[in-house]
Amino acid sequence: MQQDSVACALSNRNSLLVSRLLAKHISVGDEITFTVPTEDASQTEVLITKTGASSAPRHVYQATIGHVTHPKQDKRNEYFVAAEVQRGSLGINSIFLPSEVLREYFYCSPRTNDNADHPNLYDVLRIPASASLAELRVAFKLRDLELKTAGASRSQQVALERAFNIVGLPELRACYDALLADPEAPVVFPYGGFGSLLVAGEPSRDGHTLFARRIMAFSPDLRRRRFRVPLRRCEFYDDRALCRDVRRKLEFWLDPAALHVLWDRTWNQWKHLLGTKIEVEGTFVQTGKYRKRHGEWELVTWETALPSRLEIKLPSDFQQQVETARTTYHRLGQYSRALDQVRLCLEHRALDRAELERMCSELRLPGDFDVAQISWRADYDPFFYRQLSRRAHRIYLFRDEYIFDVEKAVVVETPQLGHATYVFAKPRNMDSFLALYTRITKDDIRRNRNNAAERLGFLGRVIHGTNPRAWLNEVRQRVGERPDFATSIRK
Repeated sequence: MQQDSVACALSNRNSLLVSRLLAKHISVGDEITFTVPTEDASQTEVLITKTGASSAPRHVYQATIGHVTHPKQDKRNEYFVAAEVQRGSLGINSIFLPSEVLREYFYCSPRTNDNADHPNLYDVLRIPASASLAELRVAFKLRDLELKTAGASRSQQVALERAFNIVGLPELRACYDALLADPEAPVVFPYGGFGSLLVAGEPSRDGHTLFARRIMAFSPDLRRRRFRVPLRRCEFYDDRALCRDVRRKLEFWLDPAALHVLWDRTWNQWKHLLGTKIEVEGTFVQTGKYRKRHGEWELVTWETALPSRLEIKLPSDFQQQVETARTTYHRLGQYSRALDQVRLCLEHRALDRAELERMCSELRLPGDFDVAQISWRADYDPFFYRQLSRRAHRIYLFRDEYIFDVEKAVVVETPQLGHATYVFAKPRNMDSFLALYTRITKDDIRRNRNNAAERLGFLGRVIHGTNPRAWLNEVRQRVGERPDFATSIRK
């Protein structure tokens, strides 16, 4: 017997390992249908058919579910959602869950006594429904501390965390607020499903669908993660910020209490100049939705953080970086006419960084203005620029590109997401190389029109990809440096 599992004796003298929760619903004489058991008893598909006479549902079903649809109306105009059964082999493909079943399990709090009504989730947090997201987080942490200090039961702590994970996520909070205004309002399955579901209900006549009348347990797929992400990937709103990491396929919501910083929507104007990264540690749950692509429906999955288990750490120089980015943005606007003249020159010829700085000085731009920002794009990762600039003897700007003259090669970088790094052999004369390069296009190089690639000594492209360290390792090989294979391992 495992700690969270119970061995159930069968009539054929074999035994089946089931979760303790499922074991509570098995009685002598019940008929049990199951798939090949897995190491995790909660992931085993099991259908229990009750043999005793009772008004309760005659079937108990445990299965791993995937995506759960948004609420739909049936023929009686009542709302329901449908959960996909994953890796099922008992013939049941989906579980239909009426809105009332979801409301009772996910959106109602445990009763304080037998005669009391359900307190709402804001009551559990002891805060008014008008509270901001940051105020909700502070209330959760204070109440959690109170419960731990008082030695409260595990059920009270679980109820508190569940309350915050509903009202602490903007989409679910909107759903819950609508439910408070109208108790019959349709509700969504929190976080879109994905986990182990235990329900009581009745199968359809063909056996392909189970109509649930009660949710007895749901355990989502959770994963603890720790990583660093650029703050510029956040979309800032008045009292919250949504951070998306496309490479890791995850997103999470931030509030001022989590980030320990106040902001406003104007941060979106200059966040691309902010190179700082925040350290994120939290528990992430899988979610997803169907999107139509090329005429076919495709399930797009990602992960989102549970608000109650999200922790953020800022670098020590965070405030300094914020002020630097804000000041740079102000200067770009203040000296926009002068910068337009510079960009016009860059359209026709490549200029050395030192020459650009002299030009900016003549146009009365501040001496500490970073000319690299002239071509910078909002979605560009500064990692690529830093790695190449520290290796360069000279840096040139041309149109929207950087040209790095390194020890054994010439590297061209476009500071924008989706662009590759171009590497060329070291020319005998840099001026001749630039004169030729500025007269042709990237497409000319790729297709070697008029032998453009040969004349420039084109060595190949290095895709940025999803792992910057792997990019760096390949660039080092291309430019003739000794590769460091340890850097290509993703952490």
